Amino acid sequence: MKVTLGLLQHACAADPAANLRRTLALAELAARRGARIICTEELFRSRYFCQSEDYDNFALAEPIPGPSTAAFQDLARQHRVVVVASLFERRAAGLYHNTAVVIDADGALLGRYRKMHIPDDPRYYEKFYFTPGDTGFRAWKTRHGTIGVLICWDQWYPEAARLTALQGADVIFYPTAIGWHPREKARLGERQHSAWETVQRAHAVANGCFVAVVNRFGRERLGGGGLEFWGQSFVAGTDGRILARAAADREEVLLATVDLAEIDATRTHWPFLRDRRIDAYGDLERRFLDGGPPARRRGRHA
Repeated sequence: MKVTLGLLQHACAADPAANLRRTLALAELAARRGARIICTEELFRSRYFCQSEDYDNFALAEPIPGPSTAAFQDLARQHRVVVVASLFERRAAGLYHNTAVVIDADGALLGRYRKMHIPDDPRYYEKFYFTPGDTGFRAWKTRHGTIGVLICWDQWYPEAARLTALQGADVIFYPTAIGWHPREKARLGERQHSAWETVQRAHAVANGCFVAVVNRFGRERLGGGGLEFWGQSFVAGTDGRILARAAADREEVLLATVDLAEIDATRTHWPFLRDRRIDAYGDLERRFLDGGPPARRRGRHA
């Protein structure tokens, strides 16, 4: 089964309504060009507000289901496409999440993934805004394939990709907002970007699945020197090859057609899932070993 993925890379303006209109327009363009599964970048409705700790930014959040969800449900139903949309979720008073919704091709809201790993770095003050996710790692059977979703900082964790793949994901989508501190770009920019791309290509190899990463681009100054988002959204194949990559400095609807039959072929020839020693991984449940004795396995394992 072949399916075309559509990744929506763009810059974000100050007006959330304008950003929603732009993203919907790009999604419609992707659908007209043949995309069957469409994914937005992280928190596409606003500039990346986590550059500072400002209580006023909580007003950007919305409930799920809510207006953005409804708009993408209409689009999915009209064009018969699956949509992954990244939203700032207001779950309750004082309780907010960085959330991605999954909408099937008939417009049904299949579920949501709440970002599990929350960073707290200079200009990435997400712990101020987001409660860590409680959904666990999930995959959804859609009309156009089984997909999983992780969000930005989750990209660095092989455990997250593995557990999502074990749920049956053919494609793992990563809505993203990542870039350089401008003052660091000349000295560290190349190696930072290379590490980011390499670790996600490794997730594709280790799990024998496709990986699709959607990043914003452009300079956003919301405190200090701001951030320069590096774009370069990409799709990696089951062997880690880059199948498609967007530019660093412009809006782009990135399309990539993937053959889901390659998953079985790759996993048969590279049987990493077969050879996993699940009886020996109990220490992954510990923060750090500190030279202590191995943890005993708990419960039954298939």
